[in-house]
Amino acid sequence: MNSLDTLFERLKVLRKRHGLTQEEFAQIAGLSYKHYQSIEAGRKKQIWLETVDRLAHAYGLEAWELIAPELPVSSKLSGSAPPSMVHNNARK
Repeated sequence: MNSLDTLFERLKVLRKRHGLTQEEFAQIAGLSYKHYQSIEAGRKKQIWLETVDRLAHAYGLEAWELIAPELPVSSKLSGSAPPSMVHNNARK
């Protein structure tokens, strides 16, 4: 399994662990629902590092923990993700 496949599977497992829908988690991470949905479904083959940071931060994790060999034992939803320069600039 490559790093992206690990990330996609890890996101799904963590989201379900916290009892969230894709839409709810996307809102917490500060991403559009459709964008997050395509990431988790594995349709995105290139993902900005900032996006990985946002996804990890939403679970109170570091980016490397999302692709580490072992699933993080604990994660805690942060109430929101930090502001994004990449995602905000893309909307302009």
